[in-house]
Amino acid sequence: MNKIRENIGKAVVGKEKVTDLLLTCLIAEGHILLEDVPGTGKTLLAKALAKSVKGSCGRIQFTPDLLPADVTGLNFYNRKEDAFVLKKGPVFCNILLADEINRATPRTQSALLECMEEKQVTIDGETLSLEKPFFVIATQNPVETYGTFPLPEAQLDRFMMKINMGYPTSGDEALILKKSEISSPAENLENVCTLEDVVKMSEGAKKVFVNEDIYSYIVGIAEATRNMAQVQTGVSPRGSVALLKAAKAYAFIMGRDFVNPEDVKYLAPYVLGHRMVMKGETSGFDAVKEVLSKVEVPTEDFSER
Repeated sequence: MNKIRENIGKAVVGKEKVTDLLLTCLIAEGHILLEDVPGTGKTLLAKALAKSVKGSCGRIQFTPDLLPADVTGLNFYNRKEDAFVLKKGPVFCNILLADEINRATPRTQSALLECMEEKQVTIDGETLSLEKPFFVIATQNPVETYGTFPLPEAQLDRFMMKINMGYPTSGDEALILKKSEISSPAENLENVCTLEDVVKMSEGAKKVFVNEDIYSYIVGIAEATRNMAQVQTGVSPRGSVALLKAAKAYAFIMGRDFVNPEDVKYLAPYVLGHRMVMKGETSGFDAVKEVLSKVEVPTEDFSER
């Protein structure tokens, strides 16, 4: 895990926390949505991770004219063989970069639903399994940006986390300028991790211990989001499960074999914020932070089994 962090750090400057969240999603077998204005390093971060892990990588540049078949693939008639032949789409890979996903129509965005949730693709009635691990890193520009479509709620719910990259500090931006003079930052990165390593780490994260009070704490947070005046739809049980998986993976990559409340508290806005439908202008991220300030934090020895 440290090798992956260091490798990504060679290309991406000043995004250590974002990198840890990205790796948490990877180990938790989830998917991640990176949102921010163009040029803040979303695509570079995705490429750096793809270069770090020795596996197949796919990339889809989402545009308004992209069709679902361009994502999943299609059967076409081959005259030479006098038969229909399957042409697999870019989703048949281990790490998929879905670049500017909200520039495609909701119909095309929805083509990823089955792939992300069930790790399989259905083409003309035939279901094909995707290779493990299958990890989607989607990037999107803010909805106010010209030429974008909002992601359907069902699509948003498939992402374990939604993260805003943010602008770099002045010192980090100066370092970015120096790196850009030499070469493309991600070009010279080497593989430091195999697919087998990723699967092994995922299995290790599943064994992380969770105290009963942590379960109650997660449920308490989810229930509190459903009772807020400014919230139209609160967090579903799928959101609670995602938060639990993320907390176990985060504890694992931090070198612990148990989850503590601080893991849950830190991850909750990223895991739950985008799953909430708000009535006013308050963001889901801020609403979750408000909930966290009100829900009682358990105090136990969380390492006890």
